Amino acid sequence: MKTLIIIPSRMSATRLPGKPLLKINGLSIISHVSKKAEEANIGDVIIATEDQEIIDDVKSNGFNAILTSNKHKTGTDRIYEALKKSNIRDVDFIMNLQGDEPAIDIQDIVRLNDKMVENNSNIGTLAANIKDNKKLKNENIVKVIIENSLKENNFPRAKSFFRKSDQIDNVYHHIGVYCYSKDSLEKFVQLNQSKNEIENRLEQLRALDNNIDINVSLAKSSPIGVDTKEDYLALKKIMEYKN
Repeated sequence: MKTLIIIPSRMSATRLPGKPLLKINGLSIISHVSKKAEEANIGDVIIATEDQEIIDDVKSNGFNAILTSNKHKTGTDRIYEALKKSNIRDVDFIMNLQGDEPAIDIQDIVRLNDKMVENNSNIGTLAANIKDNKKLKNENIVKVIIENSLKENNFPRAKSFFRKSDQIDNVYHHIGVYCYSKDSLEKFVQLNQSKNEIENRLEQLRALDNNIDINVSLAKSSPIGVDTKEDYLALKKIMEYKN
C-alpha cells in the first residue's frame, strides 16, 4: 500500500498572514512540518500552495512543492489538485497534514497510516484526550464525538464534529490530520459543501453528511497549532528551548 503526504499551505491566513514562513530555529514553519512528514517515512511528501514564496522556501530546504490554484474553498480541494498534478502513480492513501503544526508527533502520523492500511478505511483522522473541560466551550478547539471510547489500539468511527459541547462522554480534541483512501478523496471533492459544513466551518462534516465514515486514531497529545502571533511566540519558545 502506497501513501502520499500532501501539506496544503498558503500565505493569506486571516489571523496571522504570512504564517508559513515565520521562522523557528532558523527554519520556516512549513519546512518544519515538511521535515516531520519526511521523518515519518511513510511515503513521498509534497507541499501544495498558491504562493510562489512558499515554493521557493520549501524547495531551498530540499522539499517537493506544487503550485495550485488560489480559488480553492478548502485545503482538501487543494490537496486533490496537487495529487492530480503530481506524477506519483499507484497511490492508495493520501495524508493531509496541516502546514501550521510543526510540533505534530511523528509516531501519531505513523500510527494513523498503519491503521488506515490495516483496516482499508475511507477516511482516518487523529484526536487526543481533553484534559481541561474549559476546552469544551472554546470554539477554536474542534471536538469530535466518537461511537465508543478511544484507545491506543482501536480505530472507532466519529459520530460528529463540533466547536462547542456540553457533553463529556467520548468527546475528544480533534487534530486536523486526515488520511483518505484515493477513492474517498475523489468522491469527497466532487460533493457540494453541506449546510452543516458551512454553518460550523468544518469541512469534515461534508463526509459524515454524505455517509462516508471517518475513523479516529488516538494521538499522544494535542500539538500546538499556530493560529495567532501568541501561538507562534509560545511554540517558538518551546521548540527553541528544546534545542
